[in-house]
Amino acid sequence: MSTTRTQRPHHRVWPKRLPLALTVPATSLWFNLEVAAQRYPDKVAYRFFGRALSYSALRTEALALAGWLQNAGVGPGDRVALYLQNCPQFIVAYYAILRANAVVVPVNPMNKVEELSHQLGDAQARVLICAADLASIVQAAEATLGPEQQLRTVLVTRYSDAMPTPTQMQAAEMPSAEVDAWLRAEPPLPDGYLRWGEALGQSLSPGVHSAQADDLAMLQYTSGTTGHPKGCMHTHRSLMSNAVSGSWTQSTVESVGLGVVPFFHITGLVCFVLRAVFDATSTVIMPRWDRELAGRLISCHRVTHWTCIPTMIIDLFGSPNYKDFELSSLVHINGGGAAMPQAVAERLREEFGLTFLEGYGLTETAAASHGNPPERAKLQCLGMPFFGVDSRVVDPHTLEELAPGQVGEIITFGPMLFKGYWRNPEATAAAFVEFEGKSFLRTGDLGHMDEEGYFFLTDRLKRMINSSGFKVWPAEVEALLFKHPAVHEACVIAAQDAYRGETVKALVVLRREAVGHTSAQQIIDWSREHMAAYKVPRVLEFVDSLPKSGSGKVMWRVLQDREATNT
Repeated sequence: MSTTRTQRPHHRVWPKRLPLALTVPATSLWFNLEVAAQRYPDKVAYRFFGRALSYSALRTEALALAGWLQNAGVGPGDRVALYLQNCPQFIVAYYAILRANAVVVPVNPMNKVEELSHQLGDAQARVLICAADLASIVQAAEATLGPEQQLRTVLVTRYSDAMPTPTQMQAAEMPSAEVDAWLRAEPPLPDGYLRWGEALGQSLSPGVHSAQADDLAMLQYTSGTTGHPKGCMHTHRSLMSNAVSGSWTQSTVESVGLGVVPFFHITGLVCFVLRAVFDATSTVIMPRWDRELAGRLISCHRVTHWTCIPTMIIDLFGSPNYKDFELSSLVHINGGGAAMPQAVAERLREEFGLTFLEGYGLTETAAASHGNPPERAKLQCLGMPFFGVDSRVVDPHTLEELAPGQVGEIITFGPMLFKGYWRNPEATAAAFVEFEGKSFLRTGDLGHMDEEGYFFLTDRLKRMINSSGFKVWPAEVEALLFKHPAVHEACVIAAQDAYRGETVKALVVLRREAVGHTSAQQIIDWSREHMAAYKVPRVLEFVDSLPKSGSGKVMWRVLQDREATNT
């Protein structure tokens, strides 16, 4: 089966309001901030616990920090690491690094010493900007680096540098006492580390901005759930291709987003650091997920667009106050990272009239490569290929394209593709495959396409349970378990079985009201009624919570490795 780009199935149902592809600006990402600041100087760009940062102020601070970076020796193409939770300083620093013609290296703020030292050493970063509570981890990581890998400069900010005083905050914007103490903490800094205010206070002007569209803009590291993380090389152009895609979400300059998905992660970064500035929207920033605070902020600031992950929706439903939140301003809820359980999506639609729009993408694809159009969404579906994207389902061994309905590996091609893995030509070569004269990315995800060109995820290529020859896809079992009225969350892994080789094991978090009233056997019996016998969990264990990555994904690999160790 082979069709040309102009004959792809999803074109028959493509929204009439949208072009099939977008013309990507041939400028650097910095230029987007210049334009927004000129057009809307006084408009709120970001709001952090009540304090507003205008577009003109964002530009002014970014210029001052860019001047400081260049004065500190940062030159074109140099890597600068960002080690922060969501906060206005992240955006200021991101654009300052770009303005200095350098390369941004976002670092997961949950990373510990070993993880940080690997990333700094691999990226060959010489300057790092971090939060005060992470400075001690930076110091410890530096001690593990060789002389040629040492950081030249470390700049430290407190989250409270961008916050109002407690007396200036509205009750709806107040974090918990524990979180407020963390945000305002002033731990002692290692000798030689510079404070944020000292750098900006120098008001240094940067030199000429010379970065071009095809220059390297960012090294975004993969999650590293299997081995060491790899740096994905993205240019200004590859990132710009998704930064300009706000028309998909029906975003306007008056839209207000809730910036709670992590900015260090590709989804949060593209949505709230890049696209938000291109569209000149306003973003309410949350440094950590808190369902009560999220509900209040949506209500208080009339949030219209919420990019999230399914676990956030599930958690919001778990709040005893969720019916009191004023969510009527929301017009668009989208996300990815994990499939939205159909039962939860239906509950969202029935109770609030909102359709959760699932999307799909990877670090290598600068976030979205697929999405559900708002006017024609399908539940538990990755959506159709995004602007200018060509995706296929192929046999993972022969690379022959498969017919609709057949499960194979998803491969994808488009303007958002990364340029390869940093200093890793072998991994880069393995990531791509030549198909119909183009270099497609092998996603490593199994899925299928329906007759209308919508894609559906079956599972990770290597995440499969083989039970007596029957192939079980954990994501499918998890989706079914979510329909049980007592199940809050579930993760399915393989357990060793002397007879079957492998069998299905489910780790389940119960809803609060079901704790003490629901047994494992009851859920197993229910499963027998709702899924094929070979899919039914033969082992079911109740847990208080499931481990999640910094981007909120359930870390099934951790649970699978733990199971293997205990066997």
